[in-house]
Amino acid sequence: MFDTFDNLLLLGRPASGKSELIDFLKNTPSSDRTQKYHIENFKEIDDFPWIWEKFMEDNIWEQAGYPRRYSFGGSNPGMSPEGSPLLDFCIQKFNAACEKQTPDGTLFIEFARGRAKAYEKSLNQLSPQILKKAAILFVLVSYEESCRRNNARYQEKLQHSILAHKVPDATMEYFYKDHDWLELTKKQENGYLKIGSLNIPFVTVNNEVEPKTREDYDRRYGPALRKLMELKNAKV
Repeated sequence: MFDTFDNLLLLGRPASGKSELIDFLKNTPSSDRTQKYHIENFKEIDDFPWIWEKFMEDNIWEQAGYPRRYSFGGSNPGMSPEGSPLLDFCIQKFNAACEKQTPDGTLFIEFARGRAKAYEKSLNQLSPQILKKAAILFVLVSYEESCRRNNARYQEKLQHSILAHKVPDATMEYFYKDHDWLELTKKQENGYLKIGSLNIPFVTVNNEVEPKTREDYDRRYGPALRKLMELKNAKV
């Protein structure tokens, strides 16, 4: 019997590799996933669909003759500075969604934040119900690498669908050029993050150079997730 995570917060810049890690785990046999990565059969909640829905509502507001509320227009919409409240809205959506989840495996909660105090603010808005069973895996890449992957994946998707989307450059620069994760964790690779009255275990994974093979993912994330479970079990 192997210990598994309950709520695993998966954080990092857009295109840092969070979704690719999820895909890797989805394609890992359940016995290996539990034994090597401490991930039970899992569900995932990502705030991007909620944000995208608001962008589509902006299109309707615009068609009705009113100003957009959250996003730039055009064929590839992205969050505008005026859309910043959406990020707080999504944290409350996480809280509401998690109230409906049954505790039957690992729940991934995936999001990206940026600018001063962004992760500090978002983490402190998460409900105690989530945090008391949470651990944090932060996927770290530079802003430049995040932009490179964002553009590369967009070009790849364009070959297969006219519905390809990337985070627009203006959104990347305004929201994600800087973040406060390293400040919050005092640049430690692992440890505990004080959120309210709780000590939340965390591990930061440097995800440069980009992993390509299953062996790459195993070497990078296997030790990180084992260390995170060690911290979770040692938490007082």
